[in-house]
Amino acid sequence: MACIAVTPVAHMSTETLRITEIFHSLQGETRTSGLPTVFVRLTGCPLRCQYCDTAYAFSGGELHSLDDILAQVAGWNPRHVCVTGGEPLAQPNCIALLKRLCDAGYQVSLETSGALDVAAVDARVSRVVDLKTPGSGELSRNRYENMFLLGQHDQVKFVICSREDYEWARSKLIEFNLPQRVGEVLFSPSFQQVQARELAEWIIADNLPVRFQLQLHKLLWNDEPGH
Repeated sequence: MACIAVTPVAHMSTETLRITEIFHSLQGETRTSGLPTVFVRLTGCPLRCQYCDTAYAFSGGELHSLDDILAQVAGWNPRHVCVTGGEPLAQPNCIALLKRLCDAGYQVSLETSGALDVAAVDARVSRVVDLKTPGSGELSRNRYENMFLLGQHDQVKFVICSREDYEWARSKLIEFNLPQRVGEVLFSPSFQQVQARELAEWIIADNLPVRFQLQLHKLLWNDEPGH
């Protein structure tokens, strides 16, 4: 009896994620600011920060398999991929997506509120943890244990809404030794709440070891979805 060669069927992931949008733009903030990046925006967030600019990602979205997400990302042939939200870690399969993106050779970052445990995130991912200031309205949601899991590959962001927020953030630099612990500490003025120049002058006056940043996507595209 002749042997019949059987071609193995490629493994297809059955894991899914609810996605609000996948798009190609310039990174508007963090250490890769200004670099072309593909953004994968996951749907849903357990927080309600008063300055949130992505409330449209709180609900809705469409289910996509990990294979479909990887295929869409590959269509732009990117070097950098940012997984964001919403709060991406609110969906458990985000962990698998991050690993798959790293395995594909991309430089991957994760934008997370820091309210959820980041321990399971692939070590190749740059975790950008937004530590919530008093002015955010979500101070109580901070999971400070995350600060001790971060390293030089990671970043901590503070969105500053007032002088009180600035002084609180400055105290956290010392409490968690952040300038030595992580690769970047980022201070951003909350849009239309603190003047950018004012925050810049506070940082200069105190000679803080932080990176001042503006959100380029707001300046270039007025924060339109898909940018």
